[in-house]
Amino acid sequence: MEAGLTALLHQVLAAFSLPQVGLPAIFVIALVSATLLPLGSEPAVYAYVHLEPAMFWPAVLVATAGNTAGGAISWWMGWGAERAVERLGHRAPQARALDWLRRFGPRACLLSWLPVVGDPLCAVAGWLRLPFWPCLGWMALGKLLRYTLMTAALVHLFPAGAVG
Repeated sequence: MEAGLTALLHQVLAAFSLPQVGLPAIFVIALVSATLLPLGSEPAVYAYVHLEPAMFWPAVLVATAGNTAGGAISWWMGWGAERAVERLGHRAPQARALDWLRRFGPRACLLSWLPVVGDPLCAVAGWLRLPFWPCLGWMALGKLLRYTLMTAALVHLFPAGAVG
């Protein structure tokens, strides 16, 4: 059984490494990395752009879309969690961070690109029932800026001809 799972894992990894599935792979990796699961998508975006420099903007935009979709999933998870707690009749204590998030509203989701706090920020925005579409717009803007800057910096620091 273990040999079969190992073979399957190798097939999946081989399929994701093919150039024709590079952008879908980036989308999936970016989506998963924007949930509460610990995964970084920047290395995948950089690796793809390193192999296909002309695909800089498509890779950045696909990663942004995937990461924003993952942020939306986190928002909905927070919304659902708050509803479940509300039905049970429990109220979470109001922390200073929650007050800060309420004060800034959906604009706080611009910070969803930050490591460690960004993904939970999306879930807390859903928990607080901040408006979904404005939150999604701010998430997308923050993630677009992050992928553009990070990928451009990595391409500048490690140009395609320099590694070999």
